[in-house]
Amino acid sequence: MTIEHGSAETGVDADEGYQRGLTARTVQMIAIGGAIGTGLFYGSGGAIEKAGPALVLAYALAGLAIFIVMRALGELLIYRPISGGISEYADEFLGRFAGFSQGWTYWAVWTTTCMAEITVAGKYINYWWPAVPVWLTALVALLVLFCANLISVGLFGKAEFWFSTIKVTAIVGMIVVGIGVLLPISGFGPETGPSVTNLWNDGGFFATGFSNALLSLQIVMFAYVGVELVGVTAGEAENPRVTLRKAINSVPFRIGIFYVGAIIVILSVRSWKDYQEGESPFVSVFSYIGIPGAAGIVNFILLTAALSSCNSGIYSTGRMLRSLAHTGDAPKQLTKLSSRKVPAAGIAVSAAVMVLGVVVNVLDPEHAFAYITAVSTVGIIVIWSTILLCQMAFRRRVARGELPASDYRVPGAPVTTWLALAFLVMVFVLLFFDEDGRIALIVGAVWFTGVGIGYLAWTRNAGELADREV
Repeated sequence: MTIEHGSAETGVDADEGYQRGLTARTVQMIAIGGAIGTGLFYGSGGAIEKAGPALVLAYALAGLAIFIVMRALGELLIYRPISGGISEYADEFLGRFAGFSQGWTYWAVWTTTCMAEITVAGKYINYWWPAVPVWLTALVALLVLFCANLISVGLFGKAEFWFSTIKVTAIVGMIVVGIGVLLPISGFGPETGPSVTNLWNDGGFFATGFSNALLSLQIVMFAYVGVELVGVTAGEAENPRVTLRKAINSVPFRIGIFYVGAIIVILSVRSWKDYQEGESPFVSVFSYIGIPGAAGIVNFILLTAALSSCNSGIYSTGRMLRSLAHTGDAPKQLTKLSSRKVPAAGIAVSAAVMVLGVVVNVLDPEHAFAYITAVSTVGIIVIWSTILLCQMAFRRRVARGELPASDYRVPGAPVTTWLALAFLVMVFVLLFFDEDGRIALIVGAVWFTGVGIGYLAWTRNAGELADREV
């Protein structure tokens, strides 16, 4: 079935050729589990070491900004649900270069995020087999997920459903066990130590200083990478308008429980001084409580989380490359779907680039995760800011009567939209005051310079610069 582009009644693009093999239940689980990855399970150890108990506030404030970003994306998706939404909305509302740059930047964000995920997957496997090099296990994990994504979107959806289920179960289980330890139940956990007073007794709530709490936002923002993934499922989700609306509405709940709630429990069970970069606080908590075999079980769950995020990254990058090819911003060969209705060419190109993550692990395994997450943070801040700008541009066109109004709107807009955008700008500025952040900014400057040069060269060679609307 083909639907007219920009139809006032449907607002849906022409049929993208995908199979709508993602059920409402699957999309809901992708929405819940999409942002639960190594940023929370693994990266939060370094964030706790840097910010202390104030990390709770950092996650809460960042979560509020992310909720506004997601509602802005939801307003655009209800207007026109398409798998390449982020780049195509930028194209429509901000101009041709914006569409080109944001599409390629989102692809780069998920490519580098996958590099981080396979880095951590290698470290988790190293827990059981320390003699196996991290780079080797990272390469094997990437190859397995690459093959799985070539089979069908249905298989991706089922795998992600169960991956997400395991991740959610892990967090809920940790919270329940942690609360049990904090309650005066004889014989459950250490007799002394766990207490909510750990949130302020060991140096105060801002134990490492207010400035360090602000600087931790770089790590915190990386933990939220993936919340926008639900938008990429628009082209393959059943009844996308209803499904996506429900999925986005779940954002406040999952942020409150899975991020803020989990961090509060972690920092209550043990003093913030007992956590450090390079060690998962989840493994640390279960080991401290003394549950037999818990560390190994949690390590398996964390491995699942890393594989899940990488699985989602391979899925999204393949679709984004195909969307860019459809708009003439990438080689047309990437528009082709395999007999199984998956963008095999885009998936293959993305996976090939992700092998660079394996190379980074070979060259500098100790700092691979920190370098890669810093780079991802710069890109995702730009992407989220673009979503907010597109939503504001959409509202202006609605006000002029050029587009139909959406019944799914950002609450409190435009004030909340501007506040969220200001928050993202603040996080970007804070990167200048952190060593890893400065590295990311340098790489980001090189990236966007390259994107600008690539845009000029590509449009000139394709003869599009004069023909396409800017």
